[in-house]
Amino acid sequence: MAKKSVWSDNRFWQRSAAWITGFASVLLIWLTFDTMAQITIGTDSDLKNGVTKRVPGPTVINYKITYEMSSKRGHEVPIIGGNDGQGMSLFQEKEKFFGRDDWSEEEATELLHLGKLGSQVKNCMNCHTLLGNGAYYAPDLTKAWLDPQWGPDGSMQAMTGKNTKEEAMAEFLQNPSKYPTHSRMMPNLGITAEEAKGLVAFLKHMSSIDTNGFPRNFGKIEGAVHGK
Repeated sequence: MAKKSVWSDNRFWQRSAAWITGFASVLLIWLTFDTMAQITIGTDSDLKNGVTKRVPGPTVINYKITYEMSSKRGHEVPIIGGNDGQGMSLFQEKEKFFGRDDWSEEEATELLHLGKLGSQVKNCMNCHTLLGNGAYYAPDLTKAWLDPQWGPDGSMQAMTGKNTKEEAMAEFLQNPSKYPTHSRMMPNLGITAEEAKGLVAFLKHMSSIDTNGFPRNFGKIEGAVHGK
């Protein structure tokens, strides 16, 4: 009787399938827990205690956020509250946001919630990309807060006549047709002053999230790196 090849043995394939399925299940469970830990939002205590979280707590809106090259990681990373000289956040330098740098965790959470809901209700992702999701018809908003055009020397702040980045962004969101930036003009979505405030807070918080250098081309914008 001819020896049966292992490749034609049904039991071999059944056992292999069982082992592979079991390994894949364990791996999936491990990845799920690891991912949950990575994407879970931090707290105000984390920021005050200098604990770096991939997704910082809501009160990060009280801090100055810059975007700086990390030689260790080979791409830009968000720096919160100053750089310790080794590419890590100090969580010390505050920055007024709509006139305040003392937003409580409850207040900041409510503001971010309003902004997140606003981005969904106004369907921002129909034109923009947020954290890798959405369309590419209009600019990616993942690091919009760090875009130098909204800074003190930027064209958008000058165009709106506002004194701060957040005020300029809020003004634009409420009256986009008054400030045409290119051929693809943003439509007037009827955004209220409070909604605009929430959306800007949402954009600032999103800029503080460590996205592993995404979007890859943002750092090429002149002045974007180091928050200049």
